[in-house]
Amino acid sequence: MSSPPDRLSAARIAAEVRAGRRSAEDVARESLARIAAYDAVQPQAWIERVRPEEVLAAAREVDRRIAAGEDLPLAGAPFAVKDNIDVAGMPTTAACPAFAYRPGADAHVVARLLAAGAIMMGKTNLDQFATGLVGTRTPYGVPACVFNRDYVSGGSSSGSAVAVGAGLVAFALGTDTAGSGRVPAAFNGLIGWKPTKGRWSTSGLVPACRSLDCITVFTADAADAALVDQAASGFDASDPYSRRPAAGPADFGPVFRLGVPRLDQLQFLGDEAAARFYDAAIARLAATGATLVEVDISPLLEAAQLLYAGPWVAERTAAIEDLLKTRPGAIHPVVRAIVQGGFAVSGVEAFQGAYALAAHARAAEAIWAAADVLLLPTTPTIYRIGELLAEPYALNANLGLYTNFVNLLDMSAVALPAGYRDNGTGFGVTLIGPAFADAALLTLARRYEEIRPMPASPALDTEGKVQTVKLCVVGAHLAGMPLHWQLTSRQARLVARTRTAPAYRLYAMAETTPPKPALVHVGEDDGAAIEVEVYELDVAAFGSFTVEVPAPLAIGTVTLEDGASVKGFVAEPRALTGATDITHLGGWRAYISSLG
Repeated sequence: MSSPPDRLSAARIAAEVRAGRRSAEDVARESLARIAAYDAVQPQAWIERVRPEEVLAAAREVDRRIAAGEDLPLAGAPFAVKDNIDVAGMPTTAACPAFAYRPGADAHVVARLLAAGAIMMGKTNLDQFATGLVGTRTPYGVPACVFNRDYVSGGSSSGSAVAVGAGLVAFALGTDTAGSGRVPAAFNGLIGWKPTKGRWSTSGLVPACRSLDCITVFTADAADAALVDQAASGFDASDPYSRRPAAGPADFGPVFRLGVPRLDQLQFLGDEAAARFYDAAIARLAATGATLVEVDISPLLEAAQLLYAGPWVAERTAAIEDLLKTRPGAIHPVVRAIVQGGFAVSGVEAFQGAYALAAHARAAEAIWAAADVLLLPTTPTIYRIGELLAEPYALNANLGLYTNFVNLLDMSAVALPAGYRDNGTGFGVTLIGPAFADAALLTLARRYEEIRPMPASPALDTEGKVQTVKLCVVGAHLAGMPLHWQLTSRQARLVARTRTAPAYRLYAMAETTPPKPALVHVGEDDGAAIEVEVYELDVAAFGSFTVEVPAPLAIGTVTLEDGASVKGFVAEPRALTGATDITHLGGWRAYISSLG
């Protein structure tokens, strides 16, 4: 394992280069060295890289421009570009080698960033044709979460998130049709900025759904996202979907209305850590001045179904129609299965979908009447790479639960880090506003970061992370007790001495050798907090421990006093036959002491 990632800051780099404290060439050499070192871990983050001599020549040109007095807001900041966005002279593959072409001009946004002094380092991997939220749908190797490589990086902008998450570049361009610029941000502890549709030109972008697509950016913090946004945004007459700037709030104000879903509309798919992190993010925003407003998000969830279960899949078909007809075997089989479905969409269905979307949009207006900004989980959970390969459709759809509607309903959004699970993977939340709330969202994102320290990033997974399980013990397995050896022999590591939530009763079971307790969940009306110890074991050790647990005890889930849920000893009803209630003593040690 390595230390937490030393991420690059575009704002700091630019300030140093502009002030002459550092050269752009020095920055470029550092970025090249970081990229070369990380090649031993995840070379599959990249599809094509700029040759080092060309990178250094570009950096020296930035230094020359600075010396000539040019004001370059991104001076020397190294960046990466998702490989469905054109960079002059470099192949654009969209992760499909058969589709590759070599553009003669930069995408509009890339040209603006280069003009602002940024240094282009290479093209990054993606779910083919930006169809997916997982990063597994590519022939170039599967990028993984930078903190735990058993888990997906998120997609489709997978390589871009890895490049920023691992500290290789200061920022990276992604794209976002259904959440591809937000889901990878959540998993890798990044800011994922998705501006209002048309705020950034999509000229030079291989379309997924052309009427919905946005170019986006991953950064280490909100200040960098705002800096890149200033450089990248602007009207482009050559892009029919580009929009002239419209008036929007610069700030939501010191006191603002924060929309949160009804409890029955929140789903975390069993991910209890995600639920806790979401609640903590609400509390963080409440501390910035938010007044919580419960809103009905059913119009959003219903609109989201139109993206893949409605006629918009035909827009993806239109983007690669020729390849689908002439060389279907060149397309990733999961992507092909999705996109070829568009051939069956009729004109009647297209209009019916448009009517349905308009109805959902009108219903969604009630949210903005009640709230200034909406806070949702970015995703309900995360999955292992193997799980996504085994079930590529349903699990991918789960990840888009809270993201798929945003572009359909013409909203702006910024994804923010909100915590890290015990396995290292990131959980994120997303602030969502109406179209052209961009400036206010970025301002609020900075306030969110500043209200109290953000969770510390885990170490990068450079050697392969060992999967572990936290186990709560309450009796004979406590330190110094007769069965504690069953933990030490498995190299279990003590994590905490703590108590359960005040929802349990503790019993001394009858006629057990050595004496053992039974922990029973009874609810907070009749329960108490019981002293426990929490240990961490690797998965194999946990499995071997579990098979040795004798009836009437079993391993279930125990809630701790801080709200966390861990695996732990529970008991079958027959464990209480002849048992003595010792709850009033507060724990097993006190009971053993009472026996003299």
